[in-house]
Amino acid sequence: METRNIMIVGVGGQGTLLTSRILGGIMLGAGYDVKMSEVHGMAQRGGSVVTFVRYGDRVAEPIVEEGQADVLIAFEQLEAMRYAHFLKKDGVLIVNTQRIDPMPVVIGAAEYPEGIVEALKKDHKVIDVDAMSEAVKLGNPKVFNVIVLGVAARHMDFSKEQWFEVIEKTVKLKFVEMNKQAFEAGYSM
Repeated sequence: METRNIMIVGVGGQGTLLTSRILGGIMLGAGYDVKMSEVHGMAQRGGSVVTFVRYGDRVAEPIVEEGQADVLIAFEQLEAMRYAHFLKKDGVLIVNTQRIDPMPVVIGAAEYPEGIVEALKKDHKVIDVDAMSEAVKLGNPKVFNVIVLGVAARHMDFSKEQWFEVIEKTVKLKFVEMNKQAFEAGYSM
């Protein structure tokens, strides 16, 4: 199998790293060579977080180059816009419609762009999801990232049972059932 490239982008605290560990786990379990890399920026201050997950028969390096991502999972709209140029022409962008104002917007030095998702749809295959609202319905806003992962999983070659197995191995025991519910909610969308 040729190497497949997945990027996960978000803001510090959105679960980007957990999501990449789940992705890496499912791919390792399927017998693929997996390379992962994390770029943290100012993650603890609400800054950008990017993770790369590459898998295939043999993967040489962990970094995804511009124009090479098969799937781009974005936990926030502005991050989707910031990293959309990493997508392949036929790549899929899964974007959570949540808006998190970066510091320049918070202090009034900049304005948050309007119409991000619509603009992205002009040039890319975009699946937008309001995962935060779904997470609130489940009773835990922190699992929105796993809802987005559930949506993304529909575009990958692994069964729902394989995903559940990796979630059970990756997430703390007391959060397993909630994360499985979140994954199911996204997978069913």
